[in-house]
Amino acid sequence: MDISDWRRQIDELDRQLVELISKRAQAAHEIGRLKRAARMPIYEPDRERTVFEKVRGVNPGPLSDVDLLRIYERIIDVMRKIQKEEIAPSLAQELGNTELDSEVND
Repeated sequence: MDISDWRRQIDELDRQLVELISKRAQAAHEIGRLKRAARMPIYEPDRERTVFEKVRGVNPGPLSDVDLLRIYERIIDVMRKIQKEEIAPSLAQELGNTELDSEVND
């Protein structure tokens, strides 16, 4: 394969990633609705640790576990923001940036 073939493959993979991330966001939104109804907290550190353990366990490489977890930290941060907006839309806007959006962590 030449560079244009690899780029076409990356374009297709990006399309698939966007589709999957959108599905994950929809699931997070629905979980936010359920949490609101059950008066559950948005942040659940045990659940996040479980997600990190699962993705680390299925990581085939070449991406290191550390880099994969950095990506997932961002994904989960965005999903948590979606849930905040579902549970308390006005509060989520007042809170502004999440901890991973601050300049300190960029």
